[in-house]
Amino acid sequence: MKDLLKYFTIIFVLFFSTASAQIKDCSTVDDASRIIIAGGSITEIIYFIGVEDNIIGLDVTSVYPEQTKEFPSIGYVRNLSAEGVLSMNPSLVLGEDDMGPPAVIKQIMKTSVDLRIIPEQHNADGIIKKINCIGKIINQEELVSKTIKKKIMPTVKQLKKISAKNTKKDIKVMLILSMQGTSPIVAGKETSGHGFIEMIGARNIFDSFKGWKAVTAEAIIEMNPDYILIPSRDMHKNSKVATITEHPIFAKTTAGKNKNFVIDDGMAMLGFGTRTIFSAYDAAKAINK
Repeated sequence: MKDLLKYFTIIFVLFFSTASAQIKDCSTVDDASRIIIAGGSITEIIYFIGVEDNIIGLDVTSVYPEQTKEFPSIGYVRNLSAEGVLSMNPSLVLGEDDMGPPAVIKQIMKTSVDLRIIPEQHNADGIIKKINCIGKIINQEELVSKTIKKKIMPTVKQLKKISAKNTKKDIKVMLILSMQGTSPIVAGKETSGHGFIEMIGARNIFDSFKGWKAVTAEAIIEMNPDYILIPSRDMHKNSKVATITEHPIFAKTTAGKNKNFVIDDGMAMLGFGTRTIFSAYDAAKAINK
């Protein structure tokens, strides 16, 4: 009985390992004529490439460009319904790596619909890999290659130059997602916010912990950031950007005293689509004084 149980356990693990590898594969699909997207960064990339006519449905994080409002919604990227997705009769579903829940992914995998989860790395090279992966999937490699070379690489090269200069200056930065009462929710390690800070060549003063976490006024004053980054579209809908910048908690910091707040659209900063490269470039220039 133990051997039989072990056998089925191995088969189960192999099946889902193989399935996971398949949905994270960048090979070309047979039919990309009817695309549903779960993830705002992928939507931005599809528009950037110029093949948005193939979109038939989007999730609620797909808010850029403005035309995205015209499409039917499939809900939130992490809380999708298989019935809602499949009812639109897609030929391809493209999802970010936090697409879910897992049960929905398994349901879609059991159908004839191609499902691809796009790997993500929180740096400029990762964004380029993401664009190339999507281009391969939808059979637009040549178009994507030309677009990257013309519209992205010049900015990436400039970003890396400024970032290298900033790194030598040891610029201390914190990134605030929102306010929880009087405590800011800030980016720790292994977050998109930390990746953004590294892209601009700054040092995250809260890299001693992982994830998004509330920190105290005392901790902020002690760490004393030179700059504070704030997404202008509040991701948690708890506070406004103006309220955050005027909060007395920052008055005793170098950033607060010098009004060193760098503000940009939340998805542009943290979505790690094409706009993140340009947002990082602007932020890198802003702290390069």
